[in-house]
This record gives sequence, C-alpha cells and structure tokens, in this order.
Amino acid sequence: MKILIQALNYPPEFTGTGKYTGEMAEWLAARGHKVSVITTPPYYPQWKVWQEYSAFAYGRETIQNVKVIRCPLWVPTKLSGLKRILHLLSFAVSAMPVVFWQIVKQRPDVVIVIQPYLFAAPWVRLVSLLSQNKTWLHIQDYELDAAFALGFVKLKPLWRFATLFERVLLRSFDRVSTISERMMDRLKIKGVKPENTFLFPNWIDTDTIYPLDRMGTTLGAHFILSPDHFVALYSGNMGVKQGLDLIIEVAKRLRENKRIIFVLCGDGAVRENLMNQAHELKNIKFLPLQPIEKFNELLNQADVHLLPQREDAADLVMPSKLGGMLASGCPILATAHSGTQVAQTVEQAGLVVPPGDVGAFVDALLFMASNQEQCQEWGKRAREIAVQEWDKEQILLKFEQELVKGMI
Repeated sequence: MKILIQALNYPPEFTGTGKYTGEMAEWLAARGHKVSVITTPPYYPQWKVWQEYSAFAYGRETIQNVKVIRCPLWVPTKLSGLKRILHLLSFAVSAMPVVFWQIVKQRPDVVIVIQPYLFAAPWVRLVSLLSQNKTWLHIQDYELDAAFALGFVKLKPLWRFATLFERVLLRSFDRVSTISERMMDRLKIKGVKPENTFLFPNWIDTDTIYPLDRMGTTLGAHFILSPDHFVALYSGNMGVKQGLDLIIEVAKRLRENKRIIFVLCGDGAVRENLMNQAHELKNIKFLPLQPIEKFNELLNQADVHLLPQREDAADLVMPSKLGGMLASGCPILATAHSGTQVAQTVEQAGLVVPPGDVGAFVDALLFMASNQEQCQEWGKRAREIAVQEWDKEQILLKFEQELVKGMI
C-alpha cells in the first residue's frame, strides 16, 4: 500500500504523539508499505525548533525508509489561546501545497491525518475527493474540546460553530480512530457511525521498557539516591493539561519528610513557572529531557510514578506516558475521577485520587511510601497490564489489518 500521513509531530521528537506517529510509520514501512509523512520541524516539548532544523524552510529526509517532508511552522515563545490557533494554522497552510501534490500526483491508497485535525483534515478530505483515495482520521486528543475545557478559547458562539464544523468533518472520513474506550464514546456522541470507528490505542515496546534495579543504573548514581529514599517521579511534557502545580503543593506539605524525593523530568510551556514555585524546596529536583537511550533507566528511578491531570481534561486525552509507567513495573499514583479510563487502568496498579485534591494526594503518597509489599504487588500488576494490553506488535498488527480491510 501507498500510505500518506499528515501529522504535526514526528521524530526525532521522542515524546508525545510524535513518538507514536514515527513508530507507526516505521513499522508500516518495515512491513513493505510505501510510507510518506508530511510534518513540521521538531520543536516539542521545548516549544522551540531544534537547532539543526529550520522553522521557515521546506525540507526532505528519509528516516527508516519513511520519506519525510517538513513544512514551515510558527512556534510562539509564549503560549495563549490565539497563539496556539495560529501555531496550528501555520502548519496547515504551509502543508497545503505539499498535500495537494502528494495526493493528486502520487495517488496514495490511504491518507491518514493525525494532528491538527481541525485545520488539516478539511483540506485533506477535499483533495482526497478529487483522487478518490481512502481517508483515515486518528485522534490523539480532542483539540476542540480541550481548548474550551482548559480555557484556551472562551467565546461561546465560536464554540457552537466549531462543534458543528467538527461533527460534519468527523463524519466525512472513511475511518475515524482514537486511543481509548472513553474517547471512542465521544465519537458516537459527535455523530460518527460505529462501523466507521476503530479503537487504535497507544502502545509501549515492552522489550525496550522493562523493570531494572534502580541502584544498579548510572542515573541512580547521578541522583545520589540511597535505598532509603522513596522517589516520586513525573516524566513527560510540562504543559497546562498536566496540572503539575499539584505536585509542587504536595512537595511543600512534605518538605519536612526527608525520605520522599520528588523528581520532575521533561520540558514544556510551564516548566520555568514550576521551577520558580519550587525554588526553595529541597525535596524536589528538576531534570532536563533525557535521551531516549536513558529512558528505561529514568523510569526505573521511580518508587512511584506520578500521573496528575487537570479535572477538565479527563477523558479528553489518554496520557501516552502511562504505557511506559506500566511497563517499568512501578506503581502509579494518579489523579482522575472514578469511572474514567485512566482511573480504571491505574486502580489495578496503584492509587487514584480526585483531581486537584492535594490532601488526598499526600495521604496516598504517604501510604505508598510505608507499604513496600503492596507497592511491589502493584508494580507486578502494572507490568502484566503493559504486556497484555499495551503490546506494540499486537496493536500495530490489528491496525494494519483494519487499514487493509478499509481498502477493499
């Protein structure tokens, strides 16, 4: 098959949605499919175009037999609702001529749109009608719902228009997939026929991420950790949706506890603000984004993984970082409402408290720090869930089967 993918993020970004798009594209190429990707220069999670790339020029490269076309992108230095829209729009506009050429002239069998779907998908769908190829929309998060829930966009007339536009757009695609059961339920609410939907969850390579002895790693030596320390680790994007202010408040309440150490690793829009809030705290450490070859060691520094979420982001996204947490075989402490998919998963492998409840988070963390045997049981169950439900090969094989079936 000839497959064309349009996505905002792509490797060498190795966090967030770019990681999954890259692994999917490379896996399909290794299976013999001819895969091309239209994307941007890497900029995430630092929100700054990487030094070896240009924000203003088109570029081409081949990565693991995948042809990659990079389009100009405007990346704001400070984020706001309007700037986020312009950021996404800049890619949609710069990609338009490339999309037209690739679809009309190259005639791919299927075009997959991942992000930003509200801006990119209408043009892709229009051009695809001319060439009569199949179209597939994959939703990593509900851009529109998240924008209004998190307060990025507040005008109600705009909300009503955008919601109607989204419903029409979603129903125009041959297939629409998303990454969790709860997000699948939203597709039904938005009017997508069940026979046109497909559950395509994120995954984890359980051969790459696996349990290690923390004290036997080079990172463990770097941290100068002792077996008596209880490490509460957050690793990932530091953005608005994550609600990381809660961790700072928890660290403040536990500043006299010499055993519990908080480690926040990553980058993102709110990192600097978080560091300012925590500048007097000795029980919290910030680490830069670690290279991918150190990722397994990093995850295994944790005695418990922290997975905070803002209340208004529940079920609008399924945190991709959860797979790595599970595969590392460490227990998890998350904030989520009962009944959400995050809660249903984490309750098997740790504890869940209500979003924003600092007191409940502190109590849960203290319980975990003083119950080693229970944490070990949660960790074993976490690893089992990763192997049974998040296995990369199984998920991508099912996706490929559905992709081929859609061509018949």
